[in-house]
Amino acid sequence: MKTALVTGATAGIGRACVDALIGGGWRVVGTGRRAERLAELERIHGEDRFRAAAFDMRDDAGREAALGALSGAFADIDLLVNNAGLALGTAPAQDCALSDWRTMIDTNVTALVALTHALLPQLIARRGAIINVSSVAATTPYTGGNVYGATKAFVRQFTLNLRCDLHGTGVRVTSVEPGMVETEFTLVRTGGNAEAHRRLYEGAEPMTAQDIAATIRWIAELPPHLNVNTLELMPVSQSWAGFQVARTPG
Repeated sequence: MKTALVTGATAGIGRACVDALIGGGWRVVGTGRRAERLAELERIHGEDRFRAAAFDMRDDAGREAALGALSGAFADIDLLVNNAGLALGTAPAQDCALSDWRTMIDTNVTALVALTHALLPQLIARRGAIINVSSVAATTPYTGGNVYGATKAFVRQFTLNLRCDLHGTGVRVTSVEPGMVETEFTLVRTGGNAEAHRRLYEGAEPMTAQDIAATIRWIAELPPHLNVNTLELMPVSQSWAGFQVARTPG
């Protein structure tokens, strides 16, 4: 039985990944800030299949302590799913709060890099896999995407560069890049605006967290000689917008 570590396991794609991987016979270490939700996952799946690691991804000391506390089979990580991340705000860059930008960079980039760096030695030793959750925003810009899209572009390029550096180690590395998925994402981005959440997803038949989790499990369970470099997926209802053109009056 192999062991996966899934970040952001308390909701959305991360929570669905926990369920999907355990359903496929994996052990899972789940991280997140909301300890009560991690405890619920332990009750559902049992301590022999799920281990909670409650810490804020931006907290270096908390991360190191949580990883150091892992024992037995849960200390041997075969798969890292870097899922934790967030978007804050939808305003154009000139109207954004710098604090929001810093939070997105610290969470989506700095914390992801730090955790990956910490686990690389054992992932190499175990010929494991890394699946980084990026976004279509990594390659398709849109108004209000500013720093969020930039962080996801970093995740995509970091994934590809890891593939080069890990050449010959047997470690597989994949960037999964979803479009519209109905989770808590928009509620977080808009500061809990339920109406904005409803308007975005209503009638759109968006993808679900379970859709993405099933895709991640499929990638994780491919034969070890196969690597999916990048995988972009959208609901059928979503495609790309046209170019904007600002016109001078007269």
